[in-house]
Amino acid sequence: MSSRFSLARVGAVVIKEFQQMLRDRLTFAMAIAVPIIQLVLFGYAINNDPKGLPTALVAYDQGPLSRSLVAAVQNTGYFHITQLPASVAEGERLLALGQVQFLFAIPPDFSRAVVRGEKPAVLLAVDATDPSAASNALAAMAVITPLALAHELTGPLAGLRPTEAPFELRVQRRYNPEGLTRYNIVPGLIGTILTMTMVMLTSLAMTRERERGTMENLLATPVRPMEVMVGKIAPYVIVGYIQLAVIVSASVLLFEVPIVGSFGLLMAAIGLFILANLGVGFTFSTLAKNQLQAMQMTFFFFLPSMLLSGFMFPYRGMPLWAQWLGEVLPLTHFLRVVRAIMLKGSGAAEVAPDLWPMALFLLVAGTLALKRYQQTLD
Repeated sequence: MSSRFSLARVGAVVIKEFQQMLRDRLTFAMAIAVPIIQLVLFGYAINNDPKGLPTALVAYDQGPLSRSLVAAVQNTGYFHITQLPASVAEGERLLALGQVQFLFAIPPDFSRAVVRGEKPAVLLAVDATDPSAASNALAAMAVITPLALAHELTGPLAGLRPTEAPFELRVQRRYNPEGLTRYNIVPGLIGTILTMTMVMLTSLAMTRERERGTMENLLATPVRPMEVMVGKIAPYVIVGYIQLAVIVSASVLLFEVPIVGSFGLLMAAIGLFILANLGVGFTFSTLAKNQLQAMQMTFFFFLPSMLLSGFMFPYRGMPLWAQWLGEVLPLTHFLRVVRAIMLKGSGAAEVAPDLWPMALFLLVAGTLALKRYQQTLD
């Protein structure tokens, strides 16, 4: 063998490597698709300055100054009035259910109180479970408050145009009064960690059997596909709850994140979420030919889950098409459930709209896995 460096031999190795790469079509497709997905998501879907946030308006006063204040609030672009509840109590219920981000309440006789210089109090309650989603909107309100009624206080009312606002804006950060980001991040970590580990561990289960040559022994037994899936998934449910115990203990003891709602309901919701992710992992294991492909599929599922669920970026700041994609992912619904239970104290009726999509996802993933499971190696 010649000891000299040969470009011809290097070229032969390069051709061989390209041929090997093209044979593994899934890996080649992942290498092309993942950068495209990242560009699209970060370029179009991610927005750290969400506007048009759903707002409930309770206007007990319908005078001209009240209407001018509402118009000024809407002109900021951050507030989009979607609900007109009859009372503050009804508006607070919408806030607790997550149907609106803000509750704006104007008291009775607001216009008369402003004219008299009595500085009436206006309520702005915000769902602060995700502080980053509302921080810019609250900053905009602080800027416009002294100027909101300036064009109305003219002529005989010009003397009522002080440097400060002619009314008091009372901001209430519900469920997270101090605006602590860990109240949002730590519950979200429960979902992201379980998504990554549960999908990855289960996706490797069947591919490991094939690579080790033990799949033949499993197929030779009278075990049915449903029994194989349950048997493969059950140990990882226990692993998931062990992870959960560590995360929840750290969130309570180290980060002092409260658990206001039912602990039993929280555990049941997390169990459903674990099963949904295990169903995805088992489906991947029936599609992948080796453990590398299983890992690639896991990453391909985890990336949009993390970016489109509302964990890293405000969900309401994404365009509608990205929100529709996010609604398909179980992590999106799980984050709403876990934050509602831990921070708001929501019950089963309040979180049910986000529990049944996870159950439906589990059903679809489980059915697909069973159909993909083969009784033979062919």
